[in-house]
Amino acid sequence: MVLLHANPGDSRNFDAVFSALAVHHRVIALDWPGYGQSAMPEHPETCNPGFFGRVLSEFVVALDLPPAVFVGDSLGGNAAAMLAIEQPARVRALVLVSPGGFTEHNLTIRFFCRIQGSRLALSPLRWASLYLRVRIACVQSMLERAASLQATPQLRLLNRSVWRSFVQPAYDLRESAKRIQAPTLLVFGRDDLATPAKKDGHNAKNSIPHSDFTILPCSHVAFAEMPEQFLLQVQAFLLPLKAG
Repeated sequence: MVLLHANPGDSRNFDAVFSALAVHHRVIALDWPGYGQSAMPEHPETCNPGFFGRVLSEFVVALDLPPAVFVGDSLGGNAAAMLAIEQPARVRALVLVSPGGFTEHNLTIRFFCRIQGSRLALSPLRWASLYLRVRIACVQSMLERAASLQATPQLRLLNRSVWRSFVQPAYDLRESAKRIQAPTLLVFGRDDLATPAKKDGHNAKNSIPHSDFTILPCSHVAFAEMPEQFLLQVQAFLLPLKAG
């Protein structure tokens, strides 16, 4: 099982569920370039979702991973979905948590991404405070990292670059995700401002064939905000795969 965090973020975002998942799986939590313990990319100001998709592809090849379960949050969900589209043999199943790539590119979204991709962007802490509503210990730690480690000038360049590029047609998965063959669980938060369940969630559900769709009473990061409920959903989803 490979855990893929959002932008910004790091592998510690999964602390509340890592141990429980590791009881039944070999779990690898990846730090995207620039985050956690991974080195900053050479040109953070040019990074886009495709860059992270290529990193994931190189990662699974370098480790020669067998078909795995990919748990991807936001940007991580976008990268996991792209892997399932482009290299289906690498993906046993997907758990996509508020994944990016299923948002309608209307005028409002384009304007907001343009602002978030500029010097006028909300700080990592301010943005995280808007999309993290359930303030348990894991979430508090995420907010602390947003205020410190993720607020450096280079990381803000990286963060802004991803925001600017997310409205490019290449990273809209609503059509290409129809090619996903892997069993998929979609987990959205009822109160998510970033990827609303009623819009993005239903777009994802309509795009990915035979996907399971659940909405939890939280915001953007279900596994950190409601770890017990998230684990119940994942365990129920994976049980038939184990039997098979």
